[in-house]
Amino acid sequence: MALDALKTIPIAAPQIGEEEKQAVMAVLDSGQLAQGPIVESFEREFAAWCGVKHAVAVNSGTAALHLLMLAHGVKEGDEVITSPFTFVASANAALFAGARPVFVDIEEDTYCVDPAKVEAAITPRTKVLMPVDLYGQPAAIPELRQIADKHGVVLIEDACQAHGAAIGAHRAGAMGVSATFSFYPTKNITTGEGGMVTTDDGHVADMVTKLRQHGASERYHHDILGFNFRMTDIAGAIGRAQLKKLDRWNEIRRRNASLLDEGLAGTPGVTTPRERPGFHHVYHQYTVLIEGDRDRFQAGLRERGVGTAVHYPIPVHRQPLYVGLGYGDVSMPVSEHAAAHVLSLPVHPGLSDSDLDRIVDAVRKVAAIIPTKSEPSA
Repeated sequence: MALDALKTIPIAAPQIGEEEKQAVMAVLDSGQLAQGPIVESFEREFAAWCGVKHAVAVNSGTAALHLLMLAHGVKEGDEVITSPFTFVASANAALFAGARPVFVDIEEDTYCVDPAKVEAAITPRTKVLMPVDLYGQPAAIPELRQIADKHGVVLIEDACQAHGAAIGAHRAGAMGVSATFSFYPTKNITTGEGGMVTTDDGHVADMVTKLRQHGASERYHHDILGFNFRMTDIAGAIGRAQLKKLDRWNEIRRRNASLLDEGLAGTPGVTTPRERPGFHHVYHQYTVLIEGDRDRFQAGLRERGVGTAVHYPIPVHRQPLYVGLGYGDVSMPVSEHAAAHVLSLPVHPGLSDSDLDRIVDAVRKVAAIIPTKSEPSA
C-alpha cells in the first residue's frame, strides 16, 4: 500500500458515545440550559471521584486557574512560581490577578517543575507555587508542599492535564491543596469546554463559587467583583457521562503507553516517557524526546499515516507576550531543549492494537533514516 493511501491515526480522538448524546438531549428537553442542577450533580460526583470536599465547575480550565488565584488572595505585586514548559494559560493566570510569574526550570525526565530549583526562586513577594502536572504525570507535589509550607507559600496544583493521575493513594486534585482541571476536547475527559476547581477549603470553594457568577452569594446580591465563568448544564451533562468512563479510559491509555514503551525500547534517538516510582501517570499525552531533526521526524511519521503534535514548541518565557514583559533574558535550558525536541504520539483510548503496531513501526522506520544529533548527516 502506498504511504499516502494510509488512513492517518489521529493524535487525539474525543470519545463521545450515546450516553453523552442522550444526556445532552435530556438537558435540551428540560429547558434548563444554563448552570443548574446538572452542574451541581457533576460537581458532587467529581468531588467524590477525586476525593475532595468541594468541586466548583467553571467554563474553562483557564477560568479555574484565574479564579483560584483570586480566591487565594493573589494580587498586584505578588509573585507566582510556575513552569515555563506548559500551555501559556498557567502563567497567564498570574497576570490576570496582577501578579508576576516567576519561572523555574523543569526536570529532564518528567517535564515537571524541578523541586531542587524552587527554593532559589522564592522571595518575600512569593505568594503561590503552582506546579503543572504535565502530560498526565503528577508533579512532585509532596516535595513541593514541604517547600511551600516551609516558606509560608500557597501551593496550587495545575492538574488540567492529569484527571485521575495519582501519587500513592491520592489522586491529582486531592493532595491537600487546591487544584484545577480542564475539560477541553483533547483532555482525558471533556465537556466540550469547561473546567473545575477542587479543594478541601470551604472558604476557597465559596470564593470561587461567587467569582464565577458576578460575585453573587445569591441572586441579585453581589458581594464582590466577579465574572461570568459559569458552566452550562449541557456541558455538565457531557461531563457526568464522561466521568463514569474515565477510570476505564485511563487504564486503556496506560496500557497503550506500556505497549508503546515496549515497542519503542532501544530506538536510536528516541527517549520514551518516564513514570516516577509511586506515581500514576495517565498519559494525557505520550511524549517522546527526539534527538534528531524533529521536523523531519514529524514529517516522516505524517507520510506514514501517524498524526503527531508538539506540546509545546515555544516555552512560555520565550512567547512574544512574555518577551515584551521583560522576560527576554530569562534562561531555562531544560525547558528550551524540551521545547525543541518533544513530540507527542497517539495514545488515546480510540487506538486499536493494529494502530499501536503501526505507530511503533513508523517511529522505528523514521528513526532509522534520520540521524541523531550526535551522528553526522549523510
